[in-house]
Amino acid sequence: MDETTNGPDNGPFFHGTKAELHIGDVLTPNYESNYQRKKANYIYFTATLDAAKWGAELAKGDLKERIYLVEPEGIFENDPNVTDKRFPGNPTRSYRSKEPLKVIAELKCWERHSDEMLNHMRTSLDNLRKQGLDVIDD
Repeated sequence: MDETTNGPDNGPFFHGTKAELHIGDVLTPNYESNYQRKKANYIYFTATLDAAKWGAELAKGDLKERIYLVEPEGIFENDPNVTDKRFPGNPTRSYRSKEPLKVIAELKCWERHSDEMLNHMRTSLDNLRKQGLDVIDD
């Protein structure tokens, strides 16, 4: 079982998306997921820029990819979709919460993954989808 806490990781924390947000906006669960056409029970975030970049680059939609600095307003836990299934020990420092995240800044300048890396990741995700293995523990 993941440890639930409100602060073993001091961040900074990032949220990658294609949504246009503003300083002071609050992200909450129960909105449509960035990745599946269903409401998410959690809001997801990370303490690594690389994971945030993947979040922005792989989010559905045609809007601009964005990375926001966010501040958890309550307890959060390791994201079991990443830590238990792909990266035991949480080296990606990926988290989820049922409590809000406050947008405190937008990271305006960041380097995208290469087209080759993005195509490889998209192909891998498509293969998981075809096998029915793209289930998100939400």
